[in-house]
Amino acid sequence: MSLTANRVLIVDDEPSLLKMMSLYLGRMGYSVVTAESTEKAWSEMEAGSGGFDVVVLDATMNGTPMEELAGRMLAADSNLRVIAASGYPVDITGLQAAAPGRVMFLHKPFSPPMLGNAVRRMIGAQETDL
Repeated sequence: MSLTANRVLIVDDEPSLLKMMSLYLGRMGYSVVTAESTEKAWSEMEAGSGGFDVVVLDATMNGTPMEELAGRMLAADSNLRVIAASGYPVDITGLQAAAPGRVMFLHKPFSPPMLGNAVRRMIGAQETDL
């Protein structure tokens, strides 16, 4: 699978962070879709624009709780990987148990290269599962 085929959905309610993540991952060659709400994120999954390889999901947004949204996304696409990002402690053990190897945590604040490495690691894990 070529890098340009890899699609990333970034979900964050902080516009400047959403833009930075999108620009950085776009420069790395990923096809990036952004959502500023949990509702829009789920709409992107349902609208058939799905087929995402990785979702970078702000774990502390208003709307649908992160565990519920990530759980629905992981159930809808058995190849999807989720990176939960937060500056606060977040328990992702339930998601990790339900989807082994498909969920990781990224502590905010993180640098663009840290984000890029996390996405690359999750896509690499996906490709070794094929």
